[in-house]
Amino acid sequence: MNLTAVAIVAIVCWALVELVNSRHKKAPKLNENELNNLKQEVTTLRERVQTLEKIVTDENYDLKRQFDNLR
Repeated sequence: MNLTAVAIVAIVCWALVELVNSRHKKAPKLNENELNNLKQEVTTLRERVQTLEKIVTDENYDLKRQFDNLR
């Protein structure tokens, strides 16, 4: 095996090790206040998405949009 092939194999192995290690790194620890804020934000966003889904899936929504397009 020549030196170039050894270098390529070494670089590929290094890249794979870095990829595996980066996937196993843990997220930074959050204090309880930050965690509660994030939970509240997720809850709020879920409620907003549910509201938007109700609006968009409403039968009248498409009809109103078609009327607006005609204007």
